[in-house]
Amino acid sequence: MKNALPLLAAFVLTVGFVPPGAAVELLRWQRLPLAVPLVVGEERVVFLDRNVRVGVPAGVGERLRVQSAGGAIYLKANDALPPTRIQLQDVESGALILIDVAAEPARDGQAPLEPVRIVEEDVKTTETSGTNGTAPETSRRQTPVPVVLVRYAAQNLYAPLRTVEPVAGIRRVPLRRDLALDALLPARPVRAQALAAWRLEDQWVTAVRLTNVSAHGLDLDPRELLGDFVAASFQHPTLGPAGEATDTTVVYLVTRGHGLAESLWPAIAPVDAAVNRPPAALSGHLERASRHAE
Repeated sequence: MKNALPLLAAFVLTVGFVPPGAAVELLRWQRLPLAVPLVVGEERVVFLDRNVRVGVPAGVGERLRVQSAGGAIYLKANDALPPTRIQLQDVESGALILIDVAAEPARDGQAPLEPVRIVEEDVKTTETSGTNGTAPETSRRQTPVPVVLVRYAAQNLYAPLRTVEPVAGIRRVPLRRDLALDALLPARPVRAQALAAWRLEDQWVTAVRLTNVSAHGLDLDPRELLGDFVAASFQHPTLGPAGEATDTTVVYLVTRGHGLAESLWPAIAPVDAAVNRPPAALSGHLERASRHAE
């Protein structure tokens, strides 16, 4: 895929609760980096109450092992490590927690470090104001939901973690990776695979990877997509010939009331694809949403 992330190795961890009775060091996230000291050769555990994606700077992997098991993040330094920043990104909201890890050799008689539990600063939020009658956030949203979803999905797939803008209310949703997508773009010689999906309010966005399987370049047109979509946007407007670095892109499909699986049209023969395009009104909406998202 184009624009792979060279600086951060990202992966998803499911994190949970501290075992009952265990002594832990409590750290409160207040938008300031949290220091998590390590001892060389000694594993330290970090607990959170959320699903997070972890970003580790390139080149640190040989000196710092990061693993997950049983609802925790396990950090172990194999060598001395200067202060190094690690990013923990909430999978649902995109919010970041920053921790600075540093490892030093153990001192004589030093007790093992306690596990760490990170809790978020209590933030009081209200949907309405009791004094001025302000409308809920969903009513005050100025950017259309499809645009918010497409932008968020594109940032998650193509941008470094530190640049992803958190969006209240967005959450990642389960997605079948083996979803049959042969009928999505039948007029084009492409292979489609679902990558990830997110939801905001009553709308879903699904990121689908498109790979050119022909020896010729392709122009991509949202009007050729077959399905019940609110909007669609391509990461790149063209695909290069198969085998080239430009032969792959992503299309973001926005649906309302359900996910992608329920929005696909039945498979049709390629010869029928041209006469089974979305209605003119929907085609225009897809084109506008594509331009707006860019």
